[in-house]
Amino acid sequence: MNDISIRKEGYAGRITLQRPDALNAMTYEMCTAINSALLNWKDDKDIKLVAIDALGDRAFCAGGDIADLYDSGKRGDYIYGQTFWAQEYRMNAMIANYPKPYLALMQGFTMGGGVGISCHGSHRIVGESSKIAMPECGIGLVPDVGGSDILARAPGHLGEYLGLTGHRMNAGDAIYIGFADNFIPENIWPELIEKLQETGDISIIEKYYSTPPEGTLDFMKDTISEIFNTPDLAEIVKRLTNRLDEFSARSIEAIFKHSPLSMACCLSILDQLRNEKSGLHEALKLEYRFTARSMEHGDFIEGIRARLIDKDRTPNWKYGVTSVPKKAVSLMLNPLGNLELSF
Repeated sequence: MNDISIRKEGYAGRITLQRPDALNAMTYEMCTAINSALLNWKDDKDIKLVAIDALGDRAFCAGGDIADLYDSGKRGDYIYGQTFWAQEYRMNAMIANYPKPYLALMQGFTMGGGVGISCHGSHRIVGESSKIAMPECGIGLVPDVGGSDILARAPGHLGEYLGLTGHRMNAGDAIYIGFADNFIPENIWPELIEKLQETGDISIIEKYYSTPPEGTLDFMKDTISEIFNTPDLAEIVKRLTNRLDEFSARSIEAIFKHSPLSMACCLSILDQLRNEKSGLHEALKLEYRFTARSMEHGDFIEGIRARLIDKDRTPNWKYGVTSVPKKAVSLMLNPLGNLELSF
């Protein structure tokens, strides 16, 4: 498969995404290939660690390739999307619990599905160009691939802010929030990979660690938490509109572009995960309840139409930002019965 290279090099199982012109967006076939490789390498005594990277300097992986998802949803075929998301989420869980070191090198954009194949690994590396975000509410989804688990554990209520606005984190912010572990200058990455392949010793990575660029979210934590410390979307909008500053204006602008149903469900998911002190499996189950219904009952089809098909950027969302019914949120997040995600 030209879209992805999976091979053994020395003591390392190597995965390289090879769609730089498409920002290395993940297809179903790529997802399946990664899943199979990880299963095969689990008990391979010659493989001491796994390293995943990507070609190009613009993106590690800017998300999932949603063209096929859109086409199937338009035809009324919801099973394709449900199958894809279930497979992807199980892979995310496997990465989080992988018995061998799992190194991810995240240059440029790492968003959506890209987060799922990198930010649950044991060694998550960012560089100068890294921009990590969960922008799913902008296309009628919720932060998924286990990203809600990371958002729920972020300092203060920064998770709610990141989920609703899709704010892009630099390397420093990504480490502070919990999407990455350490910063290594990108010009050193080839040497690091070569040493890991030669030795199979993940501990050598420590000598390459460097100081990340300064982020902004640490300094904004208290202000953001005062505004976003509620699962009530309408209340957050009210608090922002009552403030007369640049931060609030930018946040309002982002929120009003995104699906109100998705944002309300995002808040509900984070509230449940935080209150229950749940882990990744519970997060993935909640996310899947939403995504499994997103084509038929949510804003996903309309969000993709407006963003990527017609590109008019004027989606006709089901609800307004201050008028999402609680029953609509419940409909999207109630248990799925026989469809409930299992591991």
